Amino acid sequence: MTQAELADAADCHEKTVQNLLAGRTVRDQTLFDVCVVLGLDFEETKALWIGGAIASEPTSDEPHQPGASSDMAPVYMGAYTRAAVDHYIGSYLTLRPSFTMPDTIFAFRTDITWDDAWPSLVFEERNRPDAPYSHRGRVHVPPSSQYIHFVSLTKGAMRMIVLTQFAHSQPMRGLITTLSKSGATIRPVSAPISYMRIESTDQPEYGEIRADSAAYAGYRAELAGSLNEGFVALVSI
Repeated sequence: MTQAELADAADCHEKTVQNLLAGRTVRDQTLFDVCVVLGLDFEETKALWIGGAIASEPTSDEPHQPGASSDMAPVYMGAYTRAAVDHYIGSYLTLRPSFTMPDTIFAFRTDITWDDAWPSLVFEERNRPDAPYSHRGRVHVPPSSQYIHFVSLTKGAMRMIVLTQFAHSQPMRGLITTLSKSGATIRPVSAPISYMRIESTDQPEYGEIRADSAAYAGYRAELAGSLNEGFVALVSI
């Protein structure tokens, strides 16, 4: 995450982030907002900032703390090692229906990398048609589960994506649950979503893919397959 991206996510000026990184005094609210974006504990970070002592080193069992090992995710994220999840690292064509426009599919790229500073897989969205709403978050991989979770958390707002695990170059399919804004209304929504591994020779089409696009039929078939083949279920009353 760049300084500009951090400033935007924390709703402050980039100069304020620069002052923070340089060790200069900033308002508690600013420090709190930055901690929320980065997933840090505010009180412990503030104690460090003013020269206080933290009672104990973080362990891999503590929520919202990095793992105790530099090569293993925290227990609350699944305690997975980098070696066990290396095959997830790469770029993915990401497809989901538009929440507000009929017969339209959102297509963008998601990059998955390993974060050495906070040992875990990290996902970051790129090439979204609505770029200001791009998400960055962490990948939770529960042991003995067929599913993984993409979780992003900003200022108390959480978005959750549940996906099938990646295997044999097959798409990861699942559901996204988030908030959608339509005019003056914001409401919870859920929809199928697919992640398809991008190889070096692939040139996927990104953006708002409408019915008259050459890519639409294939993209729609992939999303419909998630429902028709039983990978996900949308339950109605």
